[in-house]
Amino acid sequence: MLNIALFGPPGAGKGTQSRKLVEKYNLAYISTGDMLREEIANDTELGRQAASIISKGNLISDELVVQLIEERLSNFKNVNGFLFDGFPRTYAQAYILEGLLLKMNSSLDCMLSLEVPFDQLKARMLERAKIENRADDTEEIIENRFKEYREKTVPVANFYKEKGIYYPIDGTGSMENVFDELTSAIEKTHEQRKFNFVVTGAPGAGKGTQCKKLAEKYGLVFVPTGSMIRDEIKAKTALGNQAAEYLGKGDIVPDEIAIKLIERRLKEHPNAKGFIFKGFPKTIVQAYILDGLLLRYNSKVNAIINLDVPTLESIKRLSNRGKTFNNLPYDKDLDVIIRRLERHSLSTSKVIEFYNNGDRVFDVEGVGEEDVIFKRMCDIFDKNIK
Repeated sequence: MLNIALFGPPGAGKGTQSRKLVEKYNLAYISTGDMLREEIANDTELGRQAASIISKGNLISDELVVQLIEERLSNFKNVNGFLFDGFPRTYAQAYILEGLLLKMNSSLDCMLSLEVPFDQLKARMLERAKIENRADDTEEIIENRFKEYREKTVPVANFYKEKGIYYPIDGTGSMENVFDELTSAIEKTHEQRKFNFVVTGAPGAGKGTQCKKLAEKYGLVFVPTGSMIRDEIKAKTALGNQAAEYLGKGDIVPDEIAIKLIERRLKEHPNAKGFIFKGFPKTIVQAYILDGLLLRYNSKVNAIINLDVPTLESIKRLSNRGKTFNNLPYDKDLDVIIRRLERHSLSTSKVIEFYNNGDRVFDVEGVGEEDVIFKRMCDIFDKNIK
């Protein structure tokens, strides 16, 4: 999804530019101003509450705004994202928007701020008042709206500057020039966005082979936690020695070890286009952990690709792998293979359910020629990246 907030003082031209952006990117338009005027025109209870506040040039309460936006967000289907016009207007609302989008497994991609000197804004709004006969554009109310903006809304800019997604746009040029600057900023945001994929599937599904090919094709960093742990053990590092103790007793390696390895890999590649995770998350707890790790980088899991392979096929593949030179110890015992497949089925089903709430899970048939399976996975990648 592409989620944009269009920021700027009253009269900066947000409404005009919003309509053009909505059309270009197929976005749902969320305008608190329009929604409030609609409520007032329909003489709803919420509209009557808002009318008395707006008539004085003040901002309505966050509770009223949230009621409006939550209802509107749930009504939109088959859109590429949302464009917020007039929201957030306060520091508190910036956090509210974070929460609203988080419920949708999404986040704000950029805050675009139209910068226009206040003397020009005042002239624009007075002219608009004559043309549209708007009662909320008298000189006294305009001055009060500017005061509200300076005191309550400007601090919002710092919130998004700290997140690195704030883009100031010169709003004094022609409509076309301003639009070009806005679209350039959006394209820059898209280029900087990370795309993160989790590839899951039963042991023997061929995840490692496909992940390496996908990482190379799309310029993503491969994060195979199982292989990373084995590398640490082989190198006899402190983390490797800890992991070896657990594996030597037949226990599961604690999540803390995987977390440290994943954190290290993320830090080693700050400019990566994204990451492909294999072997993590395997449990619902690990799914929460991965979301938290990526949230620190203002990122998220974009899609889960589940390589679907029948159980008998998995057993056959693992048994054959156990006879090769590069076999793993747990591929030689049929009972161990079956237990691994059962454990995978129980734990991974919960992970799939966790991500499926956001329509991010894609099943890919894992039986067939390697290149054919790769083509199936590329189709999913292309869809999500676009």
